[in-house]
Amino acid sequence: MKYTAFIVFLGLFLVFLSPILVYAQNISAGTAVSTKIADKNAKDGNIIVSTPKGFALSSTTYDTNMYGVLTETPSIYLENTTDPELKPVIISGRVFVLVSSINGNIKKNDFITTSTIAGVGQKATRNGMVLGTALEDYSNSNQKVTAKILVAVNPHFNSSLADTKTNVLEVLRNASDPTTLTQLTSLRYVIAAGIVLISFIIGFIYFGRVASGGVEALGRNPLASHTIQLGLVLNLGLMIVIMLVGLGIGYMILIL
Repeated sequence: MKYTAFIVFLGLFLVFLSPILVYAQNISAGTAVSTKIADKNAKDGNIIVSTPKGFALSSTTYDTNMYGVLTETPSIYLENTTDPELKPVIISGRVFVLVSSINGNIKKNDFITTSTIAGVGQKATRNGMVLGTALEDYSNSNQKVTAKILVAVNPHFNSSLADTKTNVLEVLRNASDPTTLTQLTSLRYVIAAGIVLISFIIGFIYFGRVASGGVEALGRNPLASHTIQLGLVLNLGLMIVIMLVGLGIGYMILIL
């Protein structure tokens, strides 16, 4: 009789405890703040960005205005009860984030960034603004499907990824956005710009002197015009090579 009562008690205890355990597994670790989100379709796990019109769902890749993640189950919520439209958003912590495989399958420790799917994250494959680091794997052949994975949220500019797809326009776009520049990144831009500028100055000065000497030589010896013109062309080519080398070095500094 005692054993039967114990088994019944244990069964009831497990039934009571199991929903709590399941719920705890889905709780995001971090402090959420009350945030008014313009998009009424925002849901749990969506990535939120700051815009001139207020907070909204992310919709572009590597969005430099990342704010945080909407979560319905924060461990701590600093709730503002004066406005029922406010929703909990975590800006730093371990959060369940909606992601897709639109930019490739996600592995643990991969950087997560925003995507073209509203409010959904993707794997980061190049330098730029990231939401944080994936704490678990995710893979799906259907890129339209989304699912939640745990992410260590810490929005920041990441410059540790080198991608062959990075181009000059992308580099210049990052350079023009002060929100993406860390001290190290700023130093790299300054060094790259200095090298390019110096190479152009050296190239123009070198060719200017050669051209001036060529004109003088042509005036003294018109019969050697073909030789002098050939020398000018060769030196023009050398000037272009000097400039291209400077551009190449500057570009490598930015992408590596």
